Amino acid sequence: MSVQWMIKNLKNRIVLSAGILSYLILLFMRIPLSRFIGDAGVGLFAPAFELFLLASLVISYAMSQAMAGIIRYRVKRERYRNAGKVFRTAFFMNLVLGAVMTLFVLFFSAWIAEVLVLERLCRAAILAAAPCIFFSALVGALRGYFNGYGLGVLTAHSQYLEKIAMLAGALLAGRAFHGYGEKVAALLQTEAHTYAFGALGAMLGVMASQVIALLHLAVLFFLYSGTLRGRLGQDNSRRAETRFEIQRLLLGNMIPLAAAAVLSNLFLLVDQRFFNYCMNVTQNGAVRTAQWGCFYGKFAALIGMGAGISILFVHGLTGKISGAYEREEYRSMRERMGKAVRNASIVSFPAAIYLAVLAKPFSECCYGRPTAQITVLSGWLQKGAALVVLFTFSFLFGQLLHKMRMAKELFLTALVSLAVHVLVAYLMVQRMQMGVDGLLASLLFLFGIYMALSFWLLNRRVKYKPDWFTGIVFPCAAAAVSGVVVFLLNLVLLETVGAVLTILISLIVGLFFYLFLLMILRVLGEAELQEIPLGFLFILLGRNIGVL
Repeated sequence: MSVQWMIKNLKNRIVLSAGILSYLILLFMRIPLSRFIGDAGVGLFAPAFELFLLASLVISYAMSQAMAGIIRYRVKRERYRNAGKVFRTAFFMNLVLGAVMTLFVLFFSAWIAEVLVLERLCRAAILAAAPCIFFSALVGALRGYFNGYGLGVLTAHSQYLEKIAMLAGALLAGRAFHGYGEKVAALLQTEAHTYAFGALGAMLGVMASQVIALLHLAVLFFLYSGTLRGRLGQDNSRRAETRFEIQRLLLGNMIPLAAAAVLSNLFLLVDQRFFNYCMNVTQNGAVRTAQWGCFYGKFAALIGMGAGISILFVHGLTGKISGAYEREEYRSMRERMGKAVRNASIVSFPAAIYLAVLAKPFSECCYGRPTAQITVLSGWLQKGAALVVLFTFSFLFGQLLHKMRMAKELFLTALVSLAVHVLVAYLMVQRMQMGVDGLLASLLFLFGIYMALSFWLLNRRVKYKPDWFTGIVFPCAAAAVSGVVVFLLNLVLLETVGAVLTILISLIVGLFFYLFLLMILRVLGEAELQEIPLGFLFILLGRNIGVL
């Protein structure tokens, strides 16, 4: 029975965490992609992919969430005809919106490449991003339909299928087009065309993933639509809602979420523009694209994966916190919020410290061979590792604002933090010409302000008082001590056993010391240790030394 429960619990977590796990796949994709198309290729791929992601936040994520909520409300009340009309209206709206965005990217691709991001050779990849946007609109509408009818498992499966197809498609197509680009570059005596074709191929791989996801969802739609239409005989709709009413509802629900999502994710596109300008002015234009490709494809990916793993441990609690808030169970809500903050600290602090301490072996794993870029990347990781902690808490508080329907507060948080980030990036990167160091400082401002402001706005309503010692101080201190152990192991092992074994051994030993210290400091008890793999060993150890 316990094994069956564990399997069922794992399946539920995989479904509920589909968005985060899909995000981790996207981040991981950038690292091997840089080996297939080079850092310069990733630098040309970055603006096209970021445009696609920003458009998807509007037409796939925001519209999907809006229509799912509206359909779910009607399905629960057996208003099936109105629910069907919501889907048809939303599908048509997304179709039009996707077409408009696609045409905009097509007609303004040259302006986006040459003026917006100062990267002329990325135009081909941006053109390939245009059809991706259109297909993403259709994918988002179908996912909203399934979520609305309580078939979220199908949506989760489609997300995994899409991201795995994107990983395979971007790598394979990127490598194939990169090889073709080498021939073109040899003919034209211009090496840059090699990377431009590689970026184009990677973006075509992304387009293939959208087509695969659309076909998968279309097949499921035709399989399930007959069953769902059969409910029309049980319809309890008092009146037929007009399209105007439905459109107003959809826009009212979609626009705040889309605005907050876009403002929260716009920074990388803005940063590339500031960075490119800085490199051009300082006469470093020749290495500009490759440096941004390293920053985007390796640094941002490693930081994002560290934060993503941390988010997995708090994501499930956000729904429970908001649910307790809606039921006015405030004591339970505050207890769960305290657990979420503690979980975020327990995971994000060691993730940040280990990433900084093991920056060199992680950099060697990314590049695969000793180069000067290892020193550059490891320096960035050491300076920017704190972003893991800031991003984790920003996600936690931002999600709570969203799920507690504090749309104005969420929008204000995203707007203020982005405005400060743009101002700092402009001053430090474009005016003071500090390059990546300026970008790192502006990112720390971005997520630091996002975290602080979202917590303050949230706390005005929930009145939560954090337990600073067990929730923040003790996990940070334990992570710092275990980080010293990892640092010493790194010094001894790196030159002897190589980067991969150094990372594995150091993490295993460091985590052992970390969990032991958390147990000594009574941050973790038996209940928490039972949920950790091999936690029974710590329980036995704790009982023997009288801690538990």
